[in-house]
Amino acid sequence: MFRMSAIAAAALAGSALLLGTGLVARGRQAPPVAAPAAAQDPVAVGQQAYAIYCASCHGPRAQGAEKAGVLITIIQERGGKQPPDLTDATWDHGATDEAIATVITQGVPTTMMPGFGAMLTEAQVKGVVAYLRALARGEPGALAGATAIATKTATLPKADLAEYVRMPITGDPTGDLTRAQLSRVNFMREEPGGRRFFVPDLNGPLYLLDRRTKQVTTYLDFNGLEGRPGLFPRFTYQRNFAMGLINVVLDPDYARNGVFYTIHTEDPTIAAPATPRAGAVTGLDLQGYALTDLVMPPVRPDVPVDRVGVIVEWTDRDVTNATFEGTAREILRMPLDTPIHPLGEMTFNPVARRGDPEWRVMYVGVGDAGTGERQDGRRLVPQRLDTLGGKILRIVPDLREHVATSTVSANRRYRIPNDNPFASIAGARKEIWALGIRNPHRLVWDVDPAHPTAPRLFAFNIGLTGWETVLIVEKGANYGYPLREGPLAMTPKGMAPPPADDTIPVQVTATMTRGTVRPTYPVIAYPHTALGGDAIAGGFVVRGNAIPLLKDSVLLGDITTGKLWYARLTDVLAADDGRADTLAPLQELDAGVRPLVEATFRARGGRGDTLPGAAAISGRGRVDMRLAQDEAGTIYVITKSDGVIRTLTSVAAQR
Repeated sequence: MFRMSAIAAAALAGSALLLGTGLVARGRQAPPVAAPAAAQDPVAVGQQAYAIYCASCHGPRAQGAEKAGVLITIIQERGGKQPPDLTDATWDHGATDEAIATVITQGVPTTMMPGFGAMLTEAQVKGVVAYLRALARGEPGALAGATAIATKTATLPKADLAEYVRMPITGDPTGDLTRAQLSRVNFMREEPGGRRFFVPDLNGPLYLLDRRTKQVTTYLDFNGLEGRPGLFPRFTYQRNFAMGLINVVLDPDYARNGVFYTIHTEDPTIAAPATPRAGAVTGLDLQGYALTDLVMPPVRPDVPVDRVGVIVEWTDRDVTNATFEGTAREILRMPLDTPIHPLGEMTFNPVARRGDPEWRVMYVGVGDAGTGERQDGRRLVPQRLDTLGGKILRIVPDLREHVATSTVSANRRYRIPNDNPFASIAGARKEIWALGIRNPHRLVWDVDPAHPTAPRLFAFNIGLTGWETVLIVEKGANYGYPLREGPLAMTPKGMAPPPADDTIPVQVTATMTRGTVRPTYPVIAYPHTALGGDAIAGGFVVRGNAIPLLKDSVLLGDITTGKLWYARLTDVLAADDGRADTLAPLQELDAGVRPLVEATFRARGGRGDTLPGAAAISGRGRVDMRLAQDEAGTIYVITKSDGVIRTLTSVAAQR
């Protein structure tokens, strides 16, 4: 059954607002927001709802994001416009109360404004209209407390962080958005034996971090843009939060073969070679390096390719030192429609051993490059089996592995297992393992000590309209996007509960379908409200006794706000029941990440009144947090804005 999360319960107790939009308990409809008393002032009702659902974008006076001083980065990057001032003399263009209520309920499908029909009661929608009218009239009482959010009535468990290392500053403190982030560290990968971490910075460096000395060494530099000394002259990393040196993962046999893989992004419009620059790395032998063809054609040939995501295989002949001596081989080159949601993740089954069917088989998390929110034929890319966007792929990077049980890819650089779920469907991409996911930028395995040969794969997926989600990845599963998000259906009229006949077409191509399928729903979800956040940072299952309160829980966080939550693993697994209305409850931690990052950002030379960037819920200033964990179970909190890696040392209940 649905178990209300602690943040939901706190919101309900403190402000009569439930976390989420249209959550349903089995057998009965749970109203998304408690209905106000009949005698309650409609303006007060609307003010309360506005503060939770609207103020983060439109400011305390309904000014529109631009005039409220909140830069919605994704809109700016696309050249879009924010809403105008909603309280000036012409803000409503003569619209009736009913017309405004319709916009609030249904959203504006061609913009970034979602519909709130599943989040607000009818009384609250009318209240928001009344509150906007009061603002327009300049009534002084209408502004009181407009930016307040729900008060937490429960004392949160206290999480303590300790500084682990300050990474080299690669940003430009005088810049803006991503350029002003001091160090854009995106991952930490532990080397076998635990001696070092591989640490990629989106701005270009791939570091080796010595665990004993905390010494940071630049192992490879990918940034060869505009005459920089790095490897790739078309390297792109500025402005967009997901661009640059995105990821690194070590081959399961790395200790013996020295093989590892990276993902980086390139700008195909740059007038420079796409091949690595000779001499950028002294020990790199480029004699056999060759570019691959794009792994698939652009979905719309009339729209220029904006970015390219590239997977490269590296082989270091000596893994004992801190320099690279070896070769590189391009595996995959994928076109991206926009500079968001590229290839983001690579992982290998941690329990597979030599001779197993899973040995050295790679899972790749591929974002949808923003196609799922387009209003043209690209919208269904995450659903289409003839494309790779919005999917999790399963491939064999080494052409010498699994020869008898796989086929060679079209670009001749990797193999595709024959038992992939769509390998026999005409017109489908055989690489696809799961689909209908907006941005599965973190894939994390959990090995249950009671069942050590059957690990679970979790995907941490960034949402669009209302929800950030955690998925349990299953072979052939369809997670619904852009027809579903979180526990709800995405419709032209806004978010709504799933229909009684909860099926969607199996979309092979833009025009060809093959029956229907029931969507697979998340096990954890939190909303785009002041009680939730903007974008899921990732997470993992906490095992062991190092932090007893978190044992056997899924720990996760939010990128922009720096919030941390946990959910009990028993509840997470119980939520994997095929129902949209079953979600594991979340308990927020009091970690104080944002003030800690703000202080360190300024201490290290960061400029401005706030942290760099902005988002709808965080407002001005993004913490830009990521999470990592080593083999011993130590939890690391990585924050790009101040360029610091910290460890989570303890979590304890407060009295």
